[in-house]
Amino acid sequence: MSKPVSSAEQTFEKALAELEKIVARMESGELSLEQALATHKRGLELARFCQQKLEAAQQQVKVLEGEVLKPLAAAEPEAGEDR
Repeated sequence: MSKPVSSAEQTFEKALAELEKIVARMESGELSLEQALATHKRGLELARFCQQKLEAAQQQVKVLEGEVLKPLAAAEPEAGEDR
């Protein structure tokens, strides 16, 4: 398994890339039970980290949108309306 990135230098992209490698290794079926358990634990940590980053990004979007996410259809001009 690749060396885990320290939390200080962890980014969403790095965590996602490591998670993808973990999935590939687990799907290969080449891990022992102990390795599979340790790999699964690391995968859960990475998945939680990514989820937290996505939730934080979603909150930032809500703030930027004035606390209200607008439906996509509302952003398009209506028929007969000037752009």
